[in-house]
Amino acid sequence: MSPRRRSGYRTGDDALDERIRRLITEAGGSADDDLIFEMVVSALRMGREEVDRGELKIASAALKELRYAFHVFAPYQGTRKVAIFGSARTVADDPGYRCTQRFAGAIAEEGWMVLTGAGPGIMAAGIEGAGAARSFGVNIVLPFEAEPAPVIAGDPKLINFRYFFTRKLTFVKEADAFVLLPGGFGTMDEAFELLTLVQTGRAEPAPIVLLEPEGSSYWETWESFVREELLSNGMISEGDLCLVRITDDIGVAVEEITSFYATYHSLRYVGGRLVLRLHREVADDELASLNTDFADIMSSGRIERVGAHDREIADRDAVELPRLAFRFDQERFDRLRQLIDALNRAP
Repeated sequence: MSPRRRSGYRTGDDALDERIRRLITEAGGSADDDLIFEMVVSALRMGREEVDRGELKIASAALKELRYAFHVFAPYQGTRKVAIFGSARTVADDPGYRCTQRFAGAIAEEGWMVLTGAGPGIMAAGIEGAGAARSFGVNIVLPFEAEPAPVIAGDPKLINFRYFFTRKLTFVKEADAFVLLPGGFGTMDEAFELLTLVQTGRAEPAPIVLLEPEGSSYWETWESFVREELLSNGMISEGDLCLVRITDDIGVAVEEITSFYATYHSLRYVGGRLVLRLHREVADDELASLNTDFADIMSSGRIERVGAHDREIADRDAVELPRLAFRFDQERFDRLRQLIDALNRAP
C-alpha cells in the first residue's frame, strides 16, 4: 500500500503498522487509505493507553454517527441545502410557523433542499413547506421531544444523533445557507456558533439569514443587544455584522441565499493560497478592481486567475470551474465575505 499523503502518525510498531496496511488493502483499499490508516491507529492507541470505557464509547458513537450521516447525504452532494433553525415549541397557528412553511416552499421552488432538526415546531414547519422529498431530518434523541415530526418519520433522509456536537458538525458541513427563526437557548446557541465559525474561518462563508415573522421583534432586539453590548465595547467589529442578514421578507431571504451563489461556487486552500471557484470568468477590469479594493486582506501578491491545482484534480474537486487565487491573511473573514459579495454583484 502506498498512501497518497504520509504522516508520522504510527503505532510505534513497524510490524503492526505493516499489518494494518495489509488489512486495509485486503478490505478493498481506498484512494484515501492514508486517512483510514490513521483512524485505525487512533483506535489502537486509545486501547493501548487504557482510555476510559466511557470515553471510548464517545469516540465510537461519534465516528459511527458521522459515517452514517456521510452515507445519507452522499447522493445529494450536487444539490444546495439550507438549514432551518428555530423553536421546537412554536405551534402551528403561530406566525413563525407559517413564515417557515412559506420560506421552505419558496426555497424548494428554487431547487434547494431543506435541512432541519426533524422535531416539532419550526423544524416540522420547514419540512412541511418544502415537502418530505426535498427535506432532511437531523434529529437529536432526547428524553423529551425524542420522536421526529410525523412528516419525516420513517424517511431514509432522517438521521438520529445522540450527541449535539456530531449533529452540529453535520449541519455546518452539509448546509450551504442558514435561516433562523425565533427560538430558545438552542436557537441562540446555533446563531452564535454559526457566526463564530464563519467569523473565524472555521466554516466556509455562507448566507446566514435571521428571518423575522410578522409582528415579531425577536431579531431586531437581538441586533440591538449585539450592537450595544458587543460592538460598542469592541468585542466584535462593524464588518462582522455583514455576516448576517435580518429581514421579515421571505423574498429577500430567498434572494440573499440564491444570489450568494450567483458567481461564487466554493473555496479551498491549496499551496498556501485561497482558491475561489466561480461560475464565470472574471473580466480584466473587474479583476483590477478586486485587487485595488481588497488589497488589505492579501498577505502578499495579487488576486490572479489560475487553473485547477493538482490536488484539486486528484480529488475531482470542481475542476471544470474558473478560479481566482490569492494569499489571504486569514484574519478578516468579513472582508472575504465582502469580496464574494462583490463578485456576485458584478454583471
